[in-house]
Amino acid sequence: MLERVTPMQLLRHGTARRVPLVPMTPLQQVRAGRLPRRLVQLVVGLVLFGATMALILRAGLGLEPWGVLTYGLIQHVPVSYGAMVVISSFVVLLLWIPLRQWPGLGTVANALVVGLATDATLALVPPVEGLARQVPLMLLGVVGNGVAGALYIGSQLGPGPRDGLMTGLHRRTGRSVRLVRTALEVTVVAVGWLLGGVLGVGTVVYALLVGPVVQAFLPLLTVPVDPPAPRQSESSSLRASGSCRQDHTAAASAEVSSTNDTASAQRSADPGSDTRETATW
Repeated sequence: MLERVTPMQLLRHGTARRVPLVPMTPLQQVRAGRLPRRLVQLVVGLVLFGATMALILRAGLGLEPWGVLTYGLIQHVPVSYGAMVVISSFVVLLLWIPLRQWPGLGTVANALVVGLATDATLALVPPVEGLARQVPLMLLGVVGNGVAGALYIGSQLGPGPRDGLMTGLHRRTGRSVRLVRTALEVTVVAVGWLLGGVLGVGTVVYALLVGPVVQAFLPLLTVPVDPPAPRQSESSSLRASGSCRQDHTAAASAEVSSTNDTASAQRSADPGSDTRETATW
């Protein structure tokens, strides 16, 4: 007789997984295996992300930080909310250029699909009134948004435009990911509010909950991929060090390098790492 598994047990089992988020170039992301499954997961995650953004907007209790900026911008530019999401995504991608970031397939898809899904959901879901409806809709939007983030990040096809800006600034400035994220979100909220964006309890709830939700679901939803092969120069160096047994220094260096790479991959698999905790979109 099969043992019955509860959703909580499934979630606990998922969070115990250790599947690394592998650093890859855009071409390596496409060649890393399991592409059909990863593409489906990417699209589902992006559509769900846009839909839950619309739910947070319809709840009317305050928007997520980047949503505050988007709402403020459409008070002055005559385009739809979703269209502004697309426009702002490509503007953010322009900021990748001085940071020497390269967008992946998932990055470009994020910039297009999220805004389209947001507008489609706004056309289907009317605004709600009364806290008895607003609060559950807001919570559904926030939790669903975190699950959606884990879906598209776990597909390992490239970060979203805003994630890439955050990690690029982290790499270029040497500041912690949390500090860079906080500075970015405080800035966009302040600018959005000055432009007429909507702040509220939903903004605070999103800031507090979305990170833990992504952290909880990302180990369960990360798709294992084939790590990229070492570059030709690295392979030649390793073969040379293996054939020259008298060169103990080179052999020791190769061993230390391999150990460090393995440790780095294991750290990236930890659900509590900065990358997992802060990447939202």
